[in-house]
Amino acid sequence: MTKKFKYLLILFLGVNFSMTAQFGFSHEVGAFVGGVAFQSDFGVRHDFETNAGNTGFGVGLVHYMNFAYRAECNCYTPETYFNDHFKVRTELSYNSTKLEHFGEWADKESLAGNQLKAMKGEAKVTDIGMQLEYFPLSIREFTATNGSWAPFLGLGAHYSFFSNHTYSELGPLGSPLTTYPRYLNGGYSSEGGSTWSVVSSVGTRYKLTELSDLFVELRWQYYFSDWVDGLNKDPNIWNENKSNDWNVWFHVGYIYYLD
Repeated sequence: MTKKFKYLLILFLGVNFSMTAQFGFSHEVGAFVGGVAFQSDFGVRHDFETNAGNTGFGVGLVHYMNFAYRAECNCYTPETYFNDHFKVRTELSYNSTKLEHFGEWADKESLAGNQLKAMKGEAKVTDIGMQLEYFPLSIREFTATNGSWAPFLGLGAHYSFFSNHTYSELGPLGSPLTTYPRYLNGGYSSEGGSTWSVVSSVGTRYKLTELSDLFVELRWQYYFSDWVDGLNKDPNIWNENKSNDWNVWFHVGYIYYLD
């Protein structure tokens, strides 16, 4: 994972700054940190204990193409609606969540309940991707006014590299003595993999200084795979397995404008 992260970081920086040099965008860089609530096959759907228990952390680096200014002349671009209300964001991020079963089925005093309570997992995901952010208020006016706010909406796509570790405290998985029946016969994995994901977000920036912003963001991320958490009951047999894995992020970050 270390080599993969290094290659992604080089790609992330190289693509963004070469595009900036070629097309004359001004650019911004930043970082964020926050919490992640992971929704998966661990636990019970719409259960508060599951939602509160299966949480982890996320960190990331971001780069923005700012169409309101040109980097080579430090001047305004032609005033169009797109230039004054949209930015393109590229991101390299990482999140990790320890997972376990919560809810009524894991609370039962039975072999099946004990099997669920003893099953643990961890999902680690590295993302690289882009999203388009829409600012309803003027980007130029926000940039020129310290103490102002700039709410935004975002939509984009990421490519996600995931690793998972699924195990039981009762012993090796795969045995009827240790494994909940619905996860026997190929319902668990620790192999990891990669998949596409779609992200959508809502947040706001706060103009801290002339060249820096703070931001907060709430983001939903949906993976096009049900193996990110390491569990996947056969949806053709078990009707409750209705969707792929997804998570919700809440994070805070810092943005710096590069001259």
